[in-house]
Amino acid sequence: MKALSTELAIERLEERGVNVDDITELVFDLQAPYVTNLTRATCKHNVMRVLSKREVQNALLTGIELDRLAEEKKLRQPLQDIVASDEGLYGIDEIIALAIVNVYGSIGLTNFGYVDKIKPGIIEKLNDHHDGKVHTFLDDIVGAIAAAASSRLAHSEEGVDVPD
Repeated sequence: MKALSTELAIERLEERGVNVDDITELVFDLQAPYVTNLTRATCKHNVMRVLSKREVQNALLTGIELDRLAEEKKLRQPLQDIVASDEGLYGIDEIIALAIVNVYGSIGLTNFGYVDKIKPGIIEKLNDHHDGKVHTFLDDIVGAIAAAASSRLAHSEEGVDVPD
């Protein structure tokens, strides 16, 4: 059995077409108006710190697995159709994402609501249901990671410095 780790979380994201730089861009776009001289390296550092959290890894792996099972039509009905179609009133995908958002405080909730509403960058791509892929959970998880990293950065002077 593969142990939970940051590397495993990144591997699973990449298997689904998401890389750390995609999430870094979301964080940069969210925080650039508020942080003077913000760099992508600082944003990436904060994304990596979020991905290092065990509860983030648990939520990420759970959501990705549910998406994968729905793609393979291995969920029982009616859950199969609900997840595969990303039914608007389902809401469990957002609940899993909230486990990530809450890691760095309530400002993450505001950031998450914003990215969930406008669906910028990679989230827009994940939310496109025309490629046969199911990303019902992943689009919210990616948004939650970006929101949590933005929150971490916003709450911490230390967050704007990238250690050597």
